[in-house]
Amino acid sequence: MKVAEEAEETPLPDDEQAYFTSLTWRNIGPDRGGRSISATGSAARPNEYYFTAVGGGLWKTTDSGVSWKPMTDGKLDTAAVGGVAVCEANPDIVYLTTGETQLRGNILPGNGVWKSTDAAKTWTKIGLADVQNFARVRIDPKDCDTAYVAGFGHYGEPNAERGVFKTTDGGKAWRKVLFRDAKTGAVDISIDPKNPRTIYAALWEAWRKPWGMSSGGEGSGLFRSSDGGESWTELTRMPGMPQTGLIGKIGVSVSPVDASRVYAMIEHASEGGLYVSDDAGASWRRANDSGDLRQRSFYYSRLVADPVVKDRVYALNVEFFRSDDAGKTLTKIKTPHSDNHDLWIDPANNQRMIEANDGGANVSVNGGESWTKQAYPTAQMYRVSISKHFPYFVCGGQQDNSTICVPSRDWKHVNALGGGQYGFAAGGGESGYVTNDPANPEIFYAGSYGGTLDRYDRRTGQSRAINVLPDNPMGYSASDVAERFQWTFPIVFDPHDPQSLYVTSQHVWRTRNEGQSWERISPDLTRADPKTLGASGGPITLDQTGVETYATVFALAPSRRERGLIWAGSDDGLVHLTRDGGTDWVNVTPRRLPANLKITTIEDSPHADGTAYLTGHRHLLGDFAPYVMKTTDYGRSWTSITAGIPADEMARSIREDPKRPGLLYLGTERGVWVSFDSGKRWSKLQRNLPAVQVSDLAVTDNDLVIATHGRSFWVLDNIGVLRQLENGAPRSERLFAPAPAVRDVDEGVAIDYFLPARPKQLALDILGADGALIQSFAGNPVDPKKKDDKDEDEDDDPFKPRPAQTTTMKPGLNRFVWKMRHPGFTDFPGMILWTSRNRGITAVPGQYQARLTVDGEVFTQPFEIRSDPRLVGVTQADLQARFDFSSRVSQRVSEANAAVLLIRGIKEQTAAAATDPAADAALRGQLSDFDTQLGAIEAQLYQVRNRSRQDPLNYPIMLNDKLAGLIGVAESAEARPTDQSLAVFATLSGQLDAQLAALDRLIGGTLPTLNAALGAAGLAQIVRRQQEVPPPAAQAE
Repeated sequence: MKVAEEAEETPLPDDEQAYFTSLTWRNIGPDRGGRSISATGSAARPNEYYFTAVGGGLWKTTDSGVSWKPMTDGKLDTAAVGGVAVCEANPDIVYLTTGETQLRGNILPGNGVWKSTDAAKTWTKIGLADVQNFARVRIDPKDCDTAYVAGFGHYGEPNAERGVFKTTDGGKAWRKVLFRDAKTGAVDISIDPKNPRTIYAALWEAWRKPWGMSSGGEGSGLFRSSDGGESWTELTRMPGMPQTGLIGKIGVSVSPVDASRVYAMIEHASEGGLYVSDDAGASWRRANDSGDLRQRSFYYSRLVADPVVKDRVYALNVEFFRSDDAGKTLTKIKTPHSDNHDLWIDPANNQRMIEANDGGANVSVNGGESWTKQAYPTAQMYRVSISKHFPYFVCGGQQDNSTICVPSRDWKHVNALGGGQYGFAAGGGESGYVTNDPANPEIFYAGSYGGTLDRYDRRTGQSRAINVLPDNPMGYSASDVAERFQWTFPIVFDPHDPQSLYVTSQHVWRTRNEGQSWERISPDLTRADPKTLGASGGPITLDQTGVETYATVFALAPSRRERGLIWAGSDDGLVHLTRDGGTDWVNVTPRRLPANLKITTIEDSPHADGTAYLTGHRHLLGDFAPYVMKTTDYGRSWTSITAGIPADEMARSIREDPKRPGLLYLGTERGVWVSFDSGKRWSKLQRNLPAVQVSDLAVTDNDLVIATHGRSFWVLDNIGVLRQLENGAPRSERLFAPAPAVRDVDEGVAIDYFLPARPKQLALDILGADGALIQSFAGNPVDPKKKDDKDEDEDDDPFKPRPAQTTTMKPGLNRFVWKMRHPGFTDFPGMILWTSRNRGITAVPGQYQARLTVDGEVFTQPFEIRSDPRLVGVTQADLQARFDFSSRVSQRVSEANAAVLLIRGIKEQTAAAATDPAADAALRGQLSDFDTQLGAIEAQLYQVRNRSRQDPLNYPIMLNDKLAGLIGVAESAEARPTDQSLAVFATLSGQLDAQLAALDRLIGGTLPTLNAALGAAGLAQIVRRQQEVPPPAAQAE
């Protein structure tokens, strides 16, 4: 007998993904939308809409927003989608741009333009990768091969690949048709639908760096083309427009009703606002200069002219506005979320629209009177933390929303009424860390921009502000504030002192009294270069929210091994270390790190003194390289550990497994990587996870948890198999040690095994600690189709034979999940029970074994089932009593059902004899009487009139159903069976005994006489035989 630990191993080969095939990422929400900057629909298909989730891919609905489905998962190598457009002439044609131009600090870079010819089912990349970021895509409504994109270009550096680009062959080739300079990109395009050769385009001079941004310059301007983009006329300084001063961002929309009517939103210091032209841009008038339309122009400034009403125009800003008098007055339209970015209106029905905002996208069929919900998991999460609860909560801050904690698994007893997803805000705000108090799991500390810091008590719902410096810095430059708190600043407890909580500005701060007071324990640990501490925004409009607050400590890591040791990393590229709790700090910055690298994560090793890892990025400076480094000597020397990571896949976060030294997990701009050798080589751990930015990771006892910036939280369950790949991957069969499973919490026991090739035969057995067989599962030679999330016990067809559970035998890593149940009671085809689904009896907590047999070779591994640690006053004896009771009841149900099968087996024979020509009238009468008496007993055992799921409401349930119901009663909670359950079981069991005795008497007393009559007639005698049940179909786990 082989044991798993004895298997020979070799380094991971090129086809290393075979060793991860049983691992599956599980999305746990929150199911609330994140930012969307583009949305569109189809005039030909009124129920079909699309929206781009920033960092979350393209989403589509075919039922007017009731449900949504991601359309780019596994098809695009980026989730940073921007603009989307559907061709009016053929709604199967969809163009999609990547990157974005809302120049936030968390802006995501793109990689070109994509196209689908089958309504977003499949995609082809069609060029312009070096543009990186796009603002718009527009398609000629009459010619799907002709399209235009507004290419903004690189946001952190000048580049020539920007401006308006045109294709006339469906994206095979692109031409730059409008360009100003290497600092100015295109930001908007509007096409006259009646004459698609008339095009308006806006150019925008702008940039974004880590410490600031700029909107406006000599390059910004508005243009019109009358020949499909071949030549352009500048409209920027036409009469009525601002004649002097810099122009910033411009939004433009030509009226589909009257091509002479054009609307423009102009960013300008003194003359900005909504402009209107009635002569195709030859002259203009300012219709509205409301600050509600002009605020934060770099982030908004979109306009959409109504396709039916000439004087109606929509303006998108923090609020969503409609004007019915060409912009003079505004009506506010309430949307599900604020911060509005895009709008598409059906050209034939202006009541039907889809609108995009910072909460996702929402559909209206009544002109904005009501909207669909934004219940999809596209949240942009900044960090992730794990609570001390069991099961644990997963917590973090969601962009433009709140902090939120969601359960790692369904907590049915706290789910919202009506089946809604459970979650709670933990104080703080959209951008902050969330940290659970190690001494009290009901207390959370959470932050947000501006130095906001809250202590949240989940029991009372009270959130107390404990800001280190409660002097709100909003609107001030970094150089003008005493403490520079970043948009997302660390909040970390000391592993050696649960009373010590650290937060960071440019300094490290500590409280030992829950924020009542703070002490500064470090000097300024940043470069504090004055060039990076100035105002953000301008030259027209400042924008100082805290995102650009620079020269701050962005990463902090107290050691889990050495008291007093703390690592600190700054967003301008410095690394410091203290080994005495903050009295003295040493600069240990790696010499090879480039300037202004944002240190995003420092991970102190839980296994080796002096060992730490860091990640950083410089994408806002045009550098997309992954920076991942390791030290083993307290920072005196550092080694780059990026082997295997693509050169343009920036690193965001890194963690070392707390149980397995050298097992590292890396979050990057496009996914998750794993290293088994302390970073010498990395392997992709993507599996079913879409390409998405992984902003943070956390490792629990059994799981890997990630925060994504566009697809909410995900969990990789049961990572024990990764921990057991000690020296690489097995080259022969191997059964891995299963992780302990908790009753009534975990789905089951995850049993992983590796197969180098498909075997001829395979069996997986579950054994007790004493080696007694509990259940056996055969290998399925046919790879199963992917199952949905519905449990096999939820099959709504009661007449469908219950399939036999099998396990896979494909080459690579296989996973079988044993549901922790003993086999159920005897079943029969077509049985309809009101009280039970025959799920089997839950195994008691204790020790078990998994035994894998592969072509005659046997492997075993022990595992444990544990009871829920939250239980109070429930003993092992209680749970054993529950198991014993349920088992006795199940056995009695099996006896009742076996009797039904026996009766039916006999009745099959009597029916055949009664129809035989050799049977005379007297014999047929005897057979009929016997059948009637059998049927009377059967009807007491089972409700024979049941034909549909709810027939038991019409026909009373009988003995097998009543008995089976007691199993559900006993298994409803982790407790011993109630006294009344025992009493009812005794009563029902006595009734069953009476029916079984009657059946024995009937068969024993009547059958010999009947068989004699059958023999006299020359007919086959009736034997005591159960009805034959066809074997169940195979089903893979």
